[in-house]
Amino acid sequence: MKNPTPSQSRRRLLAGTLAGAATLAGVGLAWLTLEKTPAPQTLDSSFWQLEFATPGGQTLALHSMHGKPLLLNFWASWCPPCIEELPLLSSFFKENNANGWQVLGLAVDELDPVKRFLAQSPLSFPVALAGISGLELSKSLGNLIGGLPFTVVIDRTAQIIHRKMGKVTPDELRAWLVSA
Repeated sequence: MKNPTPSQSRRRLLAGTLAGAATLAGVGLAWLTLEKTPAPQTLDSSFWQLEFATPGGQTLALHSMHGKPLLLNFWASWCPPCIEELPLLSSFFKENNANGWQVLGLAVDELDPVKRFLAQSPLSFPVALAGISGLELSKSLGNLIGGLPFTVVIDRTAQIIHRKMGKVTPDELRAWLVSA
């Protein structure tokens, strides 16, 4: 692999800085809007009829996940906090899948970057491609500002019981286990 030229290095640094600043701005805005958390919501049949392409070219139908606790995480390969939390979610899935828990990562991203990311950092849970329309879906589930990462916990009765803007923590995951 060739060393990047100084201009390529500057562009990468600028892109990383801009991505970090955008992420921090989103988290800051989320912090300000925490008081406006939407009321609990029961998901109707239209949600469970959604289907998404997977990076491997198959189709993932949400109806296959209905009736069990589901942690739904919206992420992108260009989002540093998203990338930081994915190993934690992967461990959560490995530890709790046998107890009926499901985790689905919906990538608000394009196919090639997701495939590159998964080749370097495989995940134990399913990933599907929501593309830019994933932001609208996340907003319909309570993501008031459309920021990433955004996580929703859905119980067995299709009720949204938790929403989280920003990186999840191990303590939050433990608490969600008890409440679902």
